[in-house]
Amino acid sequence: MKKIISLLFVLLSCKCFTQNLGGNTVFNFLAQPFSPQVSALGGLNISNISNDVSLVSQNPALLRENMNGQINTAFNSFLAGIKNYSLTGAWRNEKAGANFALGVNYFNYGSITQTDAAGNILGEFKPNDYVLQFTVSKKYLDKWFYGANIKFAVSNYGLYKSSAVAADIGVNYYDADNHFQAGITFKNIGTQLKAYEGASKEELPFDLEIGVTKRLKNAPLQFSLTAHHLQAFNIYYNDTAFNASQGDDSYLSNKFTLQKIFSHLIFSTQLFIGEKLEVTAGYNFLRRFDLNAYNIANGLNGFTFGVGALFSKLHIRYAMGFYQKNLFHQFGLNFNLTGSDL
Repeated sequence: MKKIISLLFVLLSCKCFTQNLGGNTVFNFLAQPFSPQVSALGGLNISNISNDVSLVSQNPALLRENMNGQINTAFNSFLAGIKNYSLTGAWRNEKAGANFALGVNYFNYGSITQTDAAGNILGEFKPNDYVLQFTVSKKYLDKWFYGANIKFAVSNYGLYKSSAVAADIGVNYYDADNHFQAGITFKNIGTQLKAYEGASKEELPFDLEIGVTKRLKNAPLQFSLTAHHLQAFNIYYNDTAFNASQGDDSYLSNKFTLQKIFSHLIFSTQLFIGEKLEVTAGYNFLRRFDLNAYNIANGLNGFTFGVGALFSKLHIRYAMGFYQKNLFHQFGLNFNLTGSDL
């Protein structure tokens, strides 16, 4: 455990905490969740109590021994015809006393017309992003877990190609008797291997996250609170010049200070109806603030919902979320290659 604590202090003092946020980074698709359960939880959760191998993309310490042989596959239909496919599998090595997983998350943006600077059509190209992920985790004493993700990411946008390597470091505390779990994760510590044509190397979307999950003892409810981008206080995009031109001066009030605070938070809850049905809801403050542009709002921006049918050998999950007047839909399956129960 001393090694874990020492590593956390090193990470807290390293240069990665100076990395930029939002649109100032590259490979932001690394933040997209692998599975519908995470999407329904608000798009990010590092402490959820669940037997779902896809959660290792959120926190590698969530990879557990009972996930041996488990496979998760998911499909996400985004806006404008964007498709997302993911696959994650896990296994246990008793000799090493460790759990391992491999995963891939692939984004297909369809076909786009390629032109030159004068607008002459040269043909078409098919942009895509993908990340390959290797995970390892171990248990420490009775209630502590730690793990790491090693990721190789590639962006391919016609003539513009780039690759990067990154790592996630996660620590998790799980008290099964009290149905409580907490985690801390350092995500996307890394660098570009190859920059885009004509550009210098840019920074990856580093994120420091802390989360807690509590399942009620006498009720079929589970609650999570996740805080993200804790390496910076102000992560809320605010174009003050544009807002002022539109007559919106809310950024001058204390309300904007509260937005800075709440933009770090994601709330989620799960309702378990018997042993076979799981209903999930999440609320992402930052997503709502970003989507509720001045005079353009949707009361459901920032909300996500999901449902899961949990059979003994197959878990089927669906998630949806709101982007103005549009929705995304994500489907996922969990099963075990050995044929054993989940």
